[in-house]
Amino acid sequence: MNNKKIRSNNKISELCSFSLGGFQQKVLIEGKSKDNPIVITLHGGPGTPIPFSVGCRGLFPVFTDEFIMVYWDQLGCGINNHVINDSFSIDSFVKMTEELIANIKVKFPNNKIMIFSTSWGSILSAKLLEKNPYAVDCVIACGQIIKNVFICDEVRDTLVQTSIPVKKLERIKNVTVDNFKGKDLQLISSALRKYTNAYQNKIGKKAPMGTIIKGLLASPDYKMKDFKAIMVNGYRKNTSLWKEIIHINLADQLKSVRIPYIILQGDTDIVASTKSVEELVNSCNNANLDCKVVANTGHMPGVEMMDTLLAVLKKCKQQL
Repeated sequence: MNNKKIRSNNKISELCSFSLGGFQQKVLIEGKSKDNPIVITLHGGPGTPIPFSVGCRGLFPVFTDEFIMVYWDQLGCGINNHVINDSFSIDSFVKMTEELIANIKVKFPNNKIMIFSTSWGSILSAKLLEKNPYAVDCVIACGQIIKNVFICDEVRDTLVQTSIPVKKLERIKNVTVDNFKGKDLQLISSALRKYTNAYQNKIGKKAPMGTIIKGLLASPDYKMKDFKAIMVNGYRKNTSLWKEIIHINLADQLKSVRIPYIILQGDTDIVASTKSVEELVNSCNNANLDCKVVANTGHMPGVEMMDTLLAVLKKCKQQL
């Protein structure tokens, strides 16, 4: 992959600085044509800017050839690393998202705007539309969070069927939404990674992380500290966001969406329960809300999920 050649072919390849939530934040805007629809990416975590980050200039030509991609490392990680203390709430990040969209609309007043949100980012896209149902033209969400993240019967029942040590299982069974601590969520998350297909399906093709990491390390926009802050960053001591996430229920917000909202779910995802998403979509009788289940895929986007995402974005582009 010749990143320099790809970058030179893009009419738009700009590192911008916007004031979002009262903080100056860097955002990468990249695309081959100024006339294409815009895709604003809302990554997961909180605090994990993958697969798309500000350091990805030139790394995803299959997307930038078709769309103007907006990569934002949310405050607290990547190039926008900052301590996220317990004064921050979900609404803090929804407001930043609103302000990002407003800035993009000023730069591109005539372009259609879509959102691609992942996991934690899907909370932001759902909450955004609750405040402003027509904030954007379309949302594609991957690993949509609705409710019961980590602490639920589906997670416990799945782990019972694995080779997890009895002591660990008993500890997990005793965790509730009222008594959980950060170390409990870490235990459940690591157990799901090790003993199940919840995060990555062992059959599915893995994303080419080596190529992406090499590209990030060679990024003209990232310094080494930004690369490190993809994983180890300002969210380390935050508890306020997870308290909200554990108690959240977005069913009503999703049932009432007024723009196309397409949810892409891995078939073995129980972090953001695919079963719950399918039940919601099938019962709500809202033509705007749709779900596509991707085979051999967990919560983390692999090759199949990224291929599906590109196909769905292209279809949405034709229909906008």
